[in-house]
Amino acid sequence: MAKVTIIGATGRVGQYAALSISRIPYVREIQLYGRDGSQSFLDGISRDLIDSFAATGTASQVKWSCDLADLQGSDVVIITAGVSRRPDQDRLDLAHENAKIVADLSKKVQHYAPDAMIMMVTNPVDIMTSVALQYSGKKPHQVFGLGTHLDSMRLKSLIASFFQVHVSEVHTRIIGEHGESMVPLWSATTIGGIQISNLPSFGDLPIDDIMEKVRLSGQQIIASKGATVWGPGDAIATIVKTLLGNENRILTVSAYVKSEVHNIGDVCIGVPARINRNGVFPVSIRLDPLEVHAFQGSVERIRKLTSEVLKNLEQSEGSSHSEP
Repeated sequence: MAKVTIIGATGRVGQYAALSISRIPYVREIQLYGRDGSQSFLDGISRDLIDSFAATGTASQVKWSCDLADLQGSDVVIITAGVSRRPDQDRLDLAHENAKIVADLSKKVQHYAPDAMIMMVTNPVDIMTSVALQYSGKKPHQVFGLGTHLDSMRLKSLIASFFQVHVSEVHTRIIGEHGESMVPLWSATTIGGIQISNLPSFGDLPIDDIMEKVRLSGQQIIASKGATVWGPGDAIATIVKTLLGNENRILTVSAYVKSEVHNIGDVCIGVPARINRNGVFPVSIRLDPLEVHAFQGSVERIRKLTSEVLKNLEQSEGSSHSEP
């Protein structure tokens, strides 16, 4: 039985993720963490969740804290804390602001919960996963991000709708950046076990329109209701369940990839990974030549931006240390 801590639990994604994670049978305790000053809010969330547990017969316990020392004993620490994205704002615009928050939290997670896995949700998630990996000092398989898992589910839903089949019949994934340069893997997409390109109606599939919907989905939800909540919350819980249940499922998450995909890597980015109780392990795959080219471009974009963010962090730390 595991302890799962959510840092940034006062946010809407953190709150719903807590509810969704509470349904996982392997979870003994959910720890809600928020900044000092949020005690009353955290207490309210906790009481509301306890009422929900009573109604559903959920056995999980919920606790809250504003003291990072209470991370002790965590098996998974989910970081959702950070500056929220505006409807007209690219995820990458958030990078420098959120990197400072994530770097500080990652060091403290390692101090108080050295055996915990870190799951990154804060955007831009690929870059923040790299920041967490570097500043926590953990091994690559212990740090991962939500990545393109939700994007893959959005694509899956749209394909199912077009072909009028149950969503469980569709197997597909998106790799690369959780953002503009994401790469759909049509070569790895099947419906009912049949390669999608072998279906006569595949030629009518509006690929460009579908991918535009996937890319803009988050922005449109934010513009309409202020935040994406249920999709990310359930996607987070799915990954936590896969990890704690030692399921060895292959999900597309942001992970440190070295050379598993056509020798392209040395960055944290969305890739298929085998997930079990020991962590997240990228899977070696071969792609269609056009997909390789697109993935290479996505990796180069994220690697460049990650380098800039890490360099800026180092300079900020250096200047703070030099101040009298």
